[in-house]
Amino acid sequence: MSGLSRRTLLGAATVPALPLAVAPVAPAAATPSPSSSMSPSGSRVPTARPSGLAALTWLGNAGWRIEGTRSVTLVDPYVTRFDTGLSRGAFVATTPLTVDEQAVARHCPRADRILVTHSHWDHVADVPAIAARTGATVFGTRTTGFVARAMGVSATRVVDVRGGEVLDFGDVVVEVVRSLHSRNAKHAILFPGTLTDVPAAPVSIADLPEGDTLSYVVGTPGGPRAYLSGASDADVRALSDLRPDVAAVPVAAADATHDYLPRLLETLDRPRTVVAVHWDDFDAPLGVGERPLDASMGQRLPRFVDEVKRVSPRSTVVVPRHLQRLPL
Repeated sequence: MSGLSRRTLLGAATVPALPLAVAPVAPAAATPSPSSSMSPSGSRVPTARPSGLAALTWLGNAGWRIEGTRSVTLVDPYVTRFDTGLSRGAFVATTPLTVDEQAVARHCPRADRILVTHSHWDHVADVPAIAARTGATVFGTRTTGFVARAMGVSATRVVDVRGGEVLDFGDVVVEVVRSLHSRNAKHAILFPGTLTDVPAAPVSIADLPEGDTLSYVVGTPGGPRAYLSGASDADVRALSDLRPDVAAVPVAAADATHDYLPRLLETLDRPRTVVAVHWDDFDAPLGVGERPLDASMGQRLPRFVDEVKRVSPRSTVVVPRHLQRLPL
């Protein structure tokens, strides 16, 4: 699969990239309130405010750090962000798996649990190193569990979930939601398949199959809740009655899924805040990769904002900065 471009993989057209922006859909007041701040472009964006959760911190791609009153939950933490050639249009499926221990220590110094949406490299590759450093328990599909164990995580710190579980950790409640992975222009999934046993230790990104996909709703007991997704598709039948306050929604890189964003937002009852994720250049380090993954994504990102405004005009849409803290 060497030499493949993102267009080949994801079916997107090549268009000029646009600069990063933080864009609320709701009208902004002339003077920001104490619970907001101004972006460089002058748009009003939310800042952290007191709640049961201290904040959601975006780790880039589909990754999050969620601070409860007593514990820290990570979702899809991928902070090594090694180069696969994807953003340059020269994707190499045999790219070796590597871990940047300094980035892991800096951005994920503590974790009580790690929630994994699926087993592609940009969601799971750093998980074993983080679990080893912090002692966190890894939650995910059966395939994710096998992958984690193959990469050195003890079976006693791996928990398989399928969707439908509501897990009470005291200060944080996690609802596991059955989901779907995005598809390319040929309606196929990159690195498809599931595992039925612990494999040999993976060496390259192609050794990490998708392995089914989940999403998570994370919140405080009786308090606000955030829907956190790792792929630009959803099983809308599994989303009934969730009604999250915040939805972290991946920006689609292809148009293979019919009415992806309208169906998702309508089923989620048009959340108060919609956060665009999985649009940045995860082939580059945090900060450096704070830009659309490629020229195609540069066009799709503002279209995403416009579509949220059309489908859910009362929602505030946020295109976050790397390591930006957002209120729940």
